Amino acid sequence: MEVAIDAARRGIVAGQSPFGCAIAIDGKIVSACHNTVLLTTDITAHAEVNAIREACRRLDNIFLDNAIVATTCEPCPMCMSALHWARVKSVYFGATISDAAAAGFNELTIPAKKLISEGGGSVELIDDTMADACRQLFAEWKKMNPESAY
Repeated sequence: MEVAIDAARRGIVAGQSPFGCAIAIDGKIVSACHNTVLLTTDITAHAEVNAIREACRRLDNIFLDNAIVATTCEPCPMCMSALHWARVKSVYFGATISDAAAAGFNELTIPAKKLISEGGGSVELIDDTMADACRQLFAEWKKMNPESAY
């Protein structure tokens, strides 16, 4: 999770929103990315999607079997679906969708666990991973980007 938090901080410094994601396979980090929605004007450029794209390119494979993912915030439905389709094994997250909404982000309030359960997915979700440090990213982002509109 520390690698994901560092990625989020790199994004904050670059004027992006406070989300980071790291993906490891067999104990080796294969990608660590932050959200680049504003930079790329691509609403799908969430940290998880960016990390999946990078990991798949590096591994030359669309599937990330046995991947362990650490993401600073509970995956939104789009990201959770992408993680499911990439066949990752586990997702650890810190802040929740509710935390993101409280920070001013336009979140769909479908919990990742509900999406996986109702959709018949098998991704293991582990919440509350360094949650305080992940929630702190929202405060850091607001301090550095007080006029950012989300």
